[in-house]
Amino acid sequence: MSDLLSGMSQAFWMLLTLDADLVEITLRSLRVTLTALVIASAIALPLGALLAVRRFRARRFTIAMLNALMGLPPVVVGLVVYVFLSRSGPLGVMGLLFTPTAMVIAQVIIIVPLIASIAHQALRELWSDYHDLLISLNTTQFQRVQALIWDGRRALLTAALAGFGRAIGEVGAIMVVGGNIDHHTRVLTTAIALETGKGDFALALGLGFVLIFMAIAVNFAIHVIGRTEREGRW
Repeated sequence: MSDLLSGMSQAFWMLLTLDADLVEITLRSLRVTLTALVIASAIALPLGALLAVRRFRARRFTIAMLNALMGLPPVVVGLVVYVFLSRSGPLGVMGLLFTPTAMVIAQVIIIVPLIASIAHQALRELWSDYHDLLISLNTTQFQRVQALIWDGRRALLTAALAGFGRAIGEVGAIMVVGGNIDHHTRVLTTAIALETGKGDFALALGLGFVLIFMAIAVNFAIHVIGRTEREGRW
């Protein structure tokens, strides 16, 4: 009990004094996760909109696959990415294994199905309201997708925030492809796991507080966006 209390007091002190290791790990985590989020959103949001407005033969199968991939174990994603990026893999010549780039790739694969699925569900309802209007205006497929993305931006922002929350707390895939290398690929979740194993509860708790704060901030933002959407305000 005394170790826990001592660790918590040291953790709060590290937060107040902006400990160098804590800040470095936090900024690296944000850089990796935000990069993955931008790339994943660029893929998933148009895909969700396209699935809402266009009917094609494999549409139902694609939607079912997205829903299924939302539950894909992250460590399996890490294993697949590892195999592709290892020296004996097809992309091994690029030397991306155990780099932040490999971590970004793994996070993109993990959160694209989540963002796309949430976006599709939100835009499908919007499309039912806009269908007759956009058809009567003789709009192109691109214009319809563009209109849905713009008018559904609050719901899409919620989808992106959900993807950020999933990515920032990920540890399995990141550990596999990143290697948890100090000052290179060590991020919040992997550092917490390492420091806890070493018995350094101060740094582990400090990083844990940062992660908890991010989770609360994301959920609060989703709540606010959802409330403003229901009230018709932006």
